[in-house]
Amino acid sequence: MPARAGGAAGTADARNACIVGIDPGASTGVAYFTGGQLRKLETIAPHQIPAAIKCASRVIFEDSRLISHMFTTVKSRPAALKMARNVGEIDAWCRLIVATCADLGIDAHGISPKQKGAKLDAAQFAAKTGWCGKSNAHERDAAMCAWPYRGAK
Repeated sequence: MPARAGGAAGTADARNACIVGIDPGASTGVAYFTGGQLRKLETIAPHQIPAAIKCASRVIFEDSRLISHMFTTVKSRPAALKMARNVGEIDAWCRLIVATCADLGIDAHGISPKQKGAKLDAAQFAAKTGWCGKSNAHERDAAMCAWPYRGAK
């Protein structure tokens, strides 16, 4: 079940609704939608997440906690332990997103990496979204998290 927080955002003026997509990680991708249109992409550090979502009426984020196993071909124990630490960090950032949204009264929805879909390269992303600006994989993933919700209020 997706992570949820907040609830007060439903009263936000629909014209000012800002849907924010987040791909949490050491380089956190953030996508901003208003009026159903992708307006801005950026990459931030995880500690900047609370400031980045203050404008949001709804936050959609890739929630690593919603998958029960990691797809890995790691063969050494040290490499497997490093991967586990990295996943633990991302899980903590997901908890930060939910807690911050709850504090701010913003609706928050976690989606599984599988639900977000496959990664898109810049050309595929431009064809799907109409975005002609620069983007990186983190920003594109953030936008794809929120894409189905971009018209939500």
